Amino acid sequence: MTNPTMKATCVALALALGGCSTLFDKRVEYEVVQPEQYPVLTAVGYAPISAQRGDDEASRNLMALKASKLDAYRELTEQVYGQHIDGEQSLSQMVMADSRLKASVEGVIRGARVVKSYPVGKDTYATELELDFQRVYDLYLSTAQPRRVKEVRYY
Repeated sequence: MTNPTMKATCVALALALGGCSTLFDKRVEYEVVQPEQYPVLTAVGYAPISAQRGDDEASRNLMALKASKLDAYRELTEQVYGQHIDGEQSLSQMVMADSRLKASVEGVIRGARVVKSYPVGKDTYATELELDFQRVYDLYLSTAQPRRVKEVRYY
């Protein structure tokens, strides 16, 4: 390598590395990002009373109440996170042999509120849930501080 080429390479390398270093100290100020509006989701869960295990009518009613609440939470989870669908079909000698469809849902629901639970007819219990995203957002802020850059000052 010739002397002028070596000098040019060293100067270019020094400028490139110098550009990566911070020449100034900086102070970054953040602000919390808040949505403009919050949706309110509702869900209704149902459970049959006679299908519940229990020694007497009162315990079956209580179990149906709990089962309908869980069904309502499942419906809320579907609305928030969506549903995972798994499908499978098989052919045997060009004739449909087997067809299966499996659905699952997974997620964490925080801040839901039971609006009411009530019997429907003689053998079903229903539970209505409400999920106000204003409340979900407030719960989120208490655990994680979302933020965006508000101002950057260089010294």
